Order: sequence, then structure tokens, then C-alpha cells
Amino acid sequence: MSTLQERMSLAIKNYESITNKRFKNIDLANYSGVSRANVGLWINGPTKELEGSKLLKVAEFLKVNPLWLAGERAQMQLTNSELDNNIDLTQKITLEGRPVPVISWVAAGSFGSIETVLKDAEVDEHLPPNKDCGKNGYGLVVTGYSMSPKFEPEDRIYVNPDVQTFDLKTNDLVIVACAGDTEATFKKLIIEGGEKYLEPLNPNWPDKIIKLTEGCRLVGKVVGLYRKI
Repeated sequence: MSTLQERMSLAIKNYESITNKRFKNIDLANYSGVSRANVGLWINGPTKELEGSKLLKVAEFLKVNPLWLAGERAQMQLTNSELDNNIDLTQKITLEGRPVPVISWVAAGSFGSIETVLKDAEVDEHLPPNKDCGKNGYGLVVTGYSMSPKFEPEDRIYVNPDVQTFDLKTNDLVIVACAGDTEATFKKLIIEGGEKYLEPLNPNWPDKIIKLTEGCRLVGKVVGLYRKI
């Protein structure tokens, strides 16, 4: 019986062969929602097995059979017969409406009216239409890892700037701008006892919860994700 470390070594070679990319611990950590130290324990020991959602996430990232990665008698590679055919080709998404402009975080954090911001912002990219954006919706390019693993750097997010503050609720994803900051920020909203707080989705992010002050304002609600693959 092979060890987890032996299987991880083979799986990493498989990943690099299939993707033509160099494997990095941090990429697997962000994808799996764990720390880089955890990944090091999987690769170098002493962790002896992976279970549950972590097993599935790691196998999915490394593109191997989760049964094999768990130490079962199975092929490392998934065969066509094991594919779950989870795409219904008859249900095609139609794209109707205006292309959504992608603007900078500096522009998004501006204290001017949204109409003026969109008029003056430099736009080098447009996203496919998204009706949830509203008439003034725009896109932003995610930077950093504070919202990983759900949102990764270079992901595009759709923002509806016309959502009213009183319509927001706990766990909504929002864009907020605060006086003194040059850029807007992207976080999860928490409302407790009349107070509002911001929280990153990344469980390993150092700044866990930030209380909103009077100098901060809602810029928009995040209503969609666009990821290039």
C-alpha cells in the first residue's frame, strides 16, 4: 500500500504533465481552502490520509481519481466511464443586454456619482451581459487572496451599484469605499445589532473582521462572477 506522500508525489507529476504548469503549494492551498502549511503536511508528512471535501478538492485540483488518492484500489486517472455527464447541452444560456465595462478599483472607490464614474473611467475590457448588474453595473478584476478560495486573483466580478443599503443583509458580498483610502474593497457584509462589519472569505486572512465607520459607504453589491479558464 502506498503512502499519501507517495500518491501526492505522483499526482503532482500528473498535474504538471496535464496542465504544463509548475505545481505550487499556495495554489493548492487556496483552491482547497487551507493553509500552505497544511499542503506541506500532505506532501511531506506526517498526514496519513485525506478525507471528505478536502480529498475531493485536492483530487479535483491535481486531476486524479479521488478513490486512488484515498488509497483505494483504483486507477489514478479518471476514465470516460467515470465522467458524470453533468452538462445539459440543451440548456444554453443566452446573452442579452449591454456588455459590462470593467473599471479600476480606484474608479470604483470614487465618491462621485456612478454615472460620472462610468463616463470618465478608462475601459479596456467588457464582460458578457449580466441582468443582475442593473443599468449602471460594472466589473472589477479581483486582486489578492482575501476572498479566496471562492474568488481568486484575475477573476472578474459583476457589481450592481444601484442596490440600496437597506436592502442588504448579512452574508451579502459588497464593494465598500472608505474616506482616506484610494481604492474600494471587496468583502462579505455582516450586520449585527445595527452595526455593520466586513469579513474576508479566506479563513487564513489576518484581518478577520473590520467595523464600518461613518466614513465608509456602500459602493455596490457583487452579483456575479466571471472566470477565464
